[in-house]
Amino acid sequence: MGCAPQDLTAGGKEAILAADKVILRTGETLPAESVRALGVPFATLDYIYEKSRNFDTLAKNLAAAVGEAAKGANVAYCVDGNASEDVSARLVLAKHKDARAVGGVSKSSSAFAAANVPSGTAVSAYDMDSYDRACLPLCVYDIDCALVAGDVKLKLCEMFGDETAVYFVSEGKAEKINLFELDRQKNYGAFTAAVIDKIPLLEKKRFDYDDLLGIMRLLRAPGGCPWDRAQTHGSIRANMIEEAYELVDAIDREDDEGIAEETGDVLMQGAFHSVLGEERGVFSAGDVLSGVCEKLIFRHSHIFGKDKAEGESGALSVWEKNKQKEKGQKTAGDSVRDVPKAFPALMRAQKAGKRAAKAGYDFKDVKEAAAKVDEELAELLDAVASGDKAHIGEETGDLLFSAVNVGRLAGADCETALRESTDKFIARFLETEKLILADGKKMEDLPADELWEYYGRAKNADGAR
Repeated sequence: MGCAPQDLTAGGKEAILAADKVILRTGETLPAESVRALGVPFATLDYIYEKSRNFDTLAKNLAAAVGEAAKGANVAYCVDGNASEDVSARLVLAKHKDARAVGGVSKSSSAFAAANVPSGTAVSAYDMDSYDRACLPLCVYDIDCALVAGDVKLKLCEMFGDETAVYFVSEGKAEKINLFELDRQKNYGAFTAAVIDKIPLLEKKRFDYDDLLGIMRLLRAPGGCPWDRAQTHGSIRANMIEEAYELVDAIDREDDEGIAEETGDVLMQGAFHSVLGEERGVFSAGDVLSGVCEKLIFRHSHIFGKDKAEGESGALSVWEKNKQKEKGQKTAGDSVRDVPKAFPALMRAQKAGKRAAKAGYDFKDVKEAAAKVDEELAELLDAVASGDKAHIGEETGDLLFSAVNVGRLAGADCETALRESTDKFIARFLETEKLILADGKKMEDLPADELWEYYGRAKNADGAR
């Protein structure tokens, strides 16, 4: 029926006059006057509003009543606005394949026009869950009470910021307010709407991933930042490693603010590489996002497919199986070879040993692995005696790899264990220095045995085992 009596289209009038029964969703709004003016008998479904618990129930009850009335009769179901914007009308169209919609002036187009904003995304206030991307211009219609306005405000403030300018459209007039004021207005009704125009980049208070990509493209464009324009995948390689470690450091500190900041820096590096890929014509940001989404779906076949998984270990097993299939790893050698070379050396050693162990290539227990440590230590001492630096380096690596195997079989995360041991050593070293200085001495002036005595006192001070 449109949004006003004059909005009834010729097609709508023809459908109403040809119907056996005419049913109005509500007879209490202005568009109903257009049907009354035709002089045809009609019924309304206003009574259903009172017996429906919530909006979802209301829409289903309305659609069911229309379906019941349409048994053996040609029914014209008249709703405010356009049928495409009415949930109950959409339910009728979905269930009854012979039903057809007759276009009318939509609530959103009327609101966009009142606000003098170009048409864009339109969503019902009762369907805000479907609005999960910050697309502008935006019209949210069906804001028929302050309670609904409050729900809409909370969703949009999270996306755009509290002080974002919004047009409050009511009774055909638009008033510009701040978004946080949306649920503080005097009048709400069937045609109340909120309209947000496009927001210039520098005026935004909240951003999304598309904004991040847009900023990176601007920095790389002619006239952009000279440093950003000079970078390549290789030149910013170390930056990604640095940002990842800074994120891990924030996680270890349990610093939520730091985690949020460093996660943003890691995302920025990903966006940078995406834009570089676009410029080279080899992949786009869309390819990157599609790839990771496809990977998550494929590897979680116990969630999105037919595989079954019991508990955390079962889920990890399914993940690893699908990962091998995805990467074309047909043999154990393929899996071991594909351990990334850029991993920290300790982490790479443990990962390689773990993958080899899945093929049965492993020590039978921790004790057997520990014997290998003794063997490699003896070989290192022989190399030291020979004075051959290359041989010393080789045997040092073998000793460290053997120690990693012991830790792996004992169930330790060797990378974490070594990091924590290093932290412990630094703390004890600082305490040792503190004790020495407190006695009026200098560390560099003390003989080794006295230094170890102080170190022992520092160790006892932290209650070490």
